[in-house]
Amino acid sequence: MKKIISQIYEIQTQEEAELMVQIGVDHVGSVIVSARDWKQAGIKETLDLVAQTEAKSSLILLYSEPDLVFASLEYYRPDIVHFCEILIDSQAQDMPGINCRALVQLQVQIKKKFPEIKIMRTIPIPNNNLGDSIPFLELARIFEPVSDYFLTDTLIVCPAGNDDQPVDGFVGITGKTCDWKSAARLVEASQIPVILAGGLSPGNVYQGIKAVRPAGVDSCTLTNECDAGGMPLRFKKDMAKAKQFLSEMRRACTAF
Repeated sequence: MKKIISQIYEIQTQEEAELMVQIGVDHVGSVIVSARDWKQAGIKETLDLVAQTEAKSSLILLYSEPDLVFASLEYYRPDIVHFCEILIDSQAQDMPGINCRALVQLQVQIKKKFPEIKIMRTIPIPNNNLGDSIPFLELARIFEPVSDYFLTDTLIVCPAGNDDQPVDGFVGITGKTCDWKSAARLVEASQIPVILAGGLSPGNVYQGIKAVRPAGVDSCTLTNECDAGGMPLRFKKDMAKAKQFLSEMRRACTAF
């Protein structure tokens, strides 16, 4: 049986973290959504709980100012820090973006200051067959020497650009699948583990693993509870969906 990493976001409470650990989630992911309010005691307690188990904590910081990042890592001490900046501007000639150099240097500094913390870097993959128009393999080449994991996530590409991401400047929580053929190309090219994310649900994770053959799979939006209108609720997991997601992932592990 092939081992595939399971990763579930957004777990913000001890209670949900304990449930994730109980059903066998490998990476329990939390998110700090504001640089202005980065010190969250409840999330700190959540990561502390995960630290007492065999699971690993993964923490997204939606900011990249170095001193604030270092203070956050000192406070939370996650097993993995996860960065998910959009990285590219489809309207610019230099599509990889001017911020890549600064972000690479930030990761270099993290490795020096916090060698025990692994670094996950999201590589944006388009939500359609426009993979060749997005330099995702070049981005991977830039970040691979200073990263421990890659995560594919969905970049919404349309004629007007890529400004339709749910969180401005960042990739994620679209609920839409990325182009799996492009994701498979990243898996084949990468020297570090690649986790497949972007619109994964209990209903498609088996096929995603079959198509991409990643080192792991990640779910957020489509394992959340939904409101009366059927829209996913942030920061509230549906345990039945999460269990089914893991069951389908494990079924794929035995098949491929």
